[in-house]
Amino acid sequence: MSTTEPATSAEREDRVLERIDKFRQRRPRLLDEVVTLAHGAGGKSSAALVDAVFVEAFRNDELEQLGDAAALSMPSGERLAFSTDSYVVQPLRFPGGSIGHLAVHGTVNDLAVSGARLSGVSWVGRARGRLRRPRWLSAAFVIEEGFPIAELREIVADMSEAAVLSGVQIVTGDTKVVGKGAADGVYISTAGVGVIPEGRRLSPDLVRAGDKVLLSGTIGAHGMAVMLARGDLAIEADIASDTAPVNSLVEALLEAAPSTRWMRDATRGGVGTVCNELAHASQLAVIIDEHSLPIEPQVLGACDMLGIDPLYVANEGKFVAVVAAEEADAAVAALRAHPRGADAAAVGEILAEPPGIVALRTSFGGSRIVDMLVGDPLPRIC
Repeated sequence: MSTTEPATSAEREDRVLERIDKFRQRRPRLLDEVVTLAHGAGGKSSAALVDAVFVEAFRNDELEQLGDAAALSMPSGERLAFSTDSYVVQPLRFPGGSIGHLAVHGTVNDLAVSGARLSGVSWVGRARGRLRRPRWLSAAFVIEEGFPIAELREIVADMSEAAVLSGVQIVTGDTKVVGKGAADGVYISTAGVGVIPEGRRLSPDLVRAGDKVLLSGTIGAHGMAVMLARGDLAIEADIASDTAPVNSLVEALLEAAPSTRWMRDATRGGVGTVCNELAHASQLAVIIDEHSLPIEPQVLGACDMLGIDPLYVANEGKFVAVVAAEEADAAVAALRAHPRGADAAAVGEILAEPPGIVALRTSFGGSRIVDMLVGDPLPRIC
């Protein structure tokens, strides 16, 4: 006979909750035998592919941070941020920008939200007359045979314009040409390096319960602009991509809120997926207030028509930040004073419970779980 006392109802409930927590904390597993478009969407499938293939093969302390850029310590004591990205958007040109703008802005923004100081003249520095040295990007092109030279010139001109606006220089690169049909016009890869100022650190492990979640502006415009520009949905809306550099906006935020904990630009997978990555890394709860989310009416209308949640739509000129509660008002004011931050808002808070979860407080007074993006609702948008 067993002498084990039967579990009480409370004990059984605790065991169920423990199993649920363990399940939620697991990284997605790679079960697919071939690569699908979902593996490039920035959600669960992307995380599974990165974990099972790339992190497994290249494992090291810097890579395992899985941030927008690697933070590297130099023998001199200086810290560098190093990032790389590739761009395969279709169409190559869309309202508000082009693949050339994205190729510069994307890498600049990854470095900026990692704490790197990039621009030749910062927004704060411009006001105070302080100059900062430009930092550097590389650019590599894979061009399909038959691609028009005139169109290539336009894309490169867009990159030059974006680099000047961002205060960076494109200092090296590479060009490859592949046979007709082997690429989708042109693919661009960029990498960048920036210097992280002494004493500056942004990390999920700095996030604390009670901190506030900020958005630097309206969300969803880029993904919807690209999707509608393809012309196969028979929907007309005045929506332009938000592609823009955020480096000077980041500096304005850090000047006003020096205790800023963490930042990410909400590109593939959108705000919802970025918040899930934060919740998983910090093992805290990220609670978003639906009524506080800044979304342009035309973007919200297009999302509603297509059944797409704007929280999962990509952005190319916006970031999510977590700041100390006592600095939140100053942070929002500083962002709104910047030309690209007029719609910045405090949109939520960090709680201790339930750990690892993102929840949305709805406008109707309820709440729902916001999971990491599943599938690929908006392919090839960056």
